[in-house]
Amino acid sequence: MGLVWFLGWFYFYLLATASSLAEKENEEAVLNQSGGGGVGVRMTIHHVHGPGSSLAPQPPVSFSDVLAWDEARVKALNSRLTKKPTNDTRYTKSVSVPLNPGSSIGTGNYYIKVGLGTPPRYYSMIIDTGSSLSWMQCKPCAIYCHVQADPVFDPSASKSYKPLSCASSQCSSLEEATLNDPLCDTSSNVCVYTASYGDASYSMGYLSQDLLTVAPSQNLPGFVYGCGQDSEGLFGRSAGILGLARNKLSMLGQLSAKFGYAFSYCLPTSRGGGFLSIGKASMVGSAYKFTPMLTGPRNPSLYFLRLTAITVGGKAVGVAAGDYYRVPTIIDSGTVITRLPMSIYTPFQKAFVKVMSTKYARAPGFSILDTCFKGNLKDMAVPAVQLVFQGGANLNLRPLNTLLQIDEGVTCFAFAGDNGIAIIGNHQQQTFKVAYDVSAARIGFASGGCN
Repeated sequence: MGLVWFLGWFYFYLLATASSLAEKENEEAVLNQSGGGGVGVRMTIHHVHGPGSSLAPQPPVSFSDVLAWDEARVKALNSRLTKKPTNDTRYTKSVSVPLNPGSSIGTGNYYIKVGLGTPPRYYSMIIDTGSSLSWMQCKPCAIYCHVQADPVFDPSASKSYKPLSCASSQCSSLEEATLNDPLCDTSSNVCVYTASYGDASYSMGYLSQDLLTVAPSQNLPGFVYGCGQDSEGLFGRSAGILGLARNKLSMLGQLSAKFGYAFSYCLPTSRGGGFLSIGKASMVGSAYKFTPMLTGPRNPSLYFLRLTAITVGGKAVGVAAGDYYRVPTIIDSGTVITRLPMSIYTPFQKAFVKVMSTKYARAPGFSILDTCFKGNLKDMAVPAVQLVFQGGANLNLRPLNTLLQIDEGVTCFAFAGDNGIAIIGNHQQQTFKVAYDVSAARIGFASGGCN
């Protein structure tokens, strides 16, 4: 039976634009020697609203929608860690690629542009440290492809495309990578993947191999990914997702043999560009402070670390040490707002309000953001906030990491309380270099911006 048998019909939204910027950026990539002598690739990054951007401006996504999508992701992460997953049919080298805020493709997250196929065609792909399997929408879109910014990938136009059989070892690895059992299209003996995200978002299609191009001189033959024939959910107008989780099927896992099992990134604000570097050489050249990379028994592919203290204005927040150790903490590229258990969030919020309320009047809360003030962020005097992790690594947050202006004259505390896990979100990570040294089981932070 064919793939259509497994699926239903769905619809998504937004208009398509061309992907010429992606190809242009990859053509302009330059190889450089890193401080450790390794080879790296660094490409110019463009924001959709920034100087020189060739992506057509899109209608802005409402901030309330971004927060609603963010809450859905947090619920999905909590679900993965609090109950048994169920099947849902629904070293010497480093590579750097451009990283952009995802608002231009209709998401609240970040994307890079990579090439797929022979000859390569370039696509805007969401990067996700919480996902293992990478997937991209593919023609003929047997069931449904949401509207994306780039032309949909056509496997028949690639000389290096290959579908993987139901008996392949990669097909057998899907359950660990996606938490869903693989299926088999018996009419063609092709392995069928399902990547579901716990919030009704999913992609389904054929497990495949093709040539992945991250720069003109850097590629990966036989890259394993999902060639999507049906996708639904919070993917905006991206072509798909690139997984950076700890799993052999993730993009990171597949590139690790060539570059080393490590990567780093700097998530930009909407005013500037960032980068994603893959390889051990990405650890070189920045003054990282490291904390142990921990593993959660229920989902070992996610990146855990231990939060040990929070300070406001140089003073430690009154939280018992046991409260920090009791709840697991994840660092995640796809969650926007940092979540903290109420036992930590409440004293943290009170300490912050105590300082801010002497200067600024309170404003009504907004969605999940319950602590807001009257004033514009650029004009505010904000107390220093520091997140401290095991081993002494820390994030010394700037005002733009601590607060978020949601409207003219209204600025909110960019943290939220949660009854589940703690998550270090991407708003707090913006403009910091974050290193994931998987081979050495450590996570590092360095200040200094994305340049």
